[in-house]
Amino acid sequence: MSSYKEIVTKAVIGKGKKSFNDTYFVDVSDNISTILGCWVINHKFNGVMENNDVLVNGSFDVNIWYSYDNDTKTNVINESISYNDLISIKSKIKTSKDSEILVKALKQPECTNVKINNKRIDFNIEKELGIEVVGDEKIKILTEDNEDDWQNLNDLDEKVSEEIDKVKEENII
Repeated sequence: MSSYKEIVTKAVIGKGKKSFNDTYFVDVSDNISTILGCWVINHKFNGVMENNDVLVNGSFDVNIWYSYDNDTKTNVINESISYNDLISIKSKIKTSKDSEILVKALKQPECTNVKINNKRIDFNIEKELGIEVVGDEKIKILTEDNEDDWQNLNDLDEKVSEEIDKVKEENII
């Protein structure tokens, strides 16, 4: 006779990714001549459920290296940037406050464009985030009430002894 049983397990109930391209600026007191480089480091983030959306709170540091005074001196600006991105995720079932949010940086933030704008530096940052919503899911499985027949097992020591006896003396080193 067969019956059904329910198994409760964790499963991905919603999944998606989103790309971002944001423009920021920073004011400087120097008379900038040239931008020499731009790096993005220390990317940190986490996600929380907010209604049926995922709110990703994050931050990263931007270091912009530039020359000034007609390319005779250099300086580096360090700017910490925080962001709050609300992302709508299509969920397979209704999410709850107990749902676990997993956020991954599919593409780490990187500076794609830097421009000098008088005494201001404008820069673009691109990033891509992947979000998974993990929740409880029930699975029904068909079970059999019949027990399996027990299989008789032979003593392995007898078989090993028989095999050892078959080895020829000249093959033993």
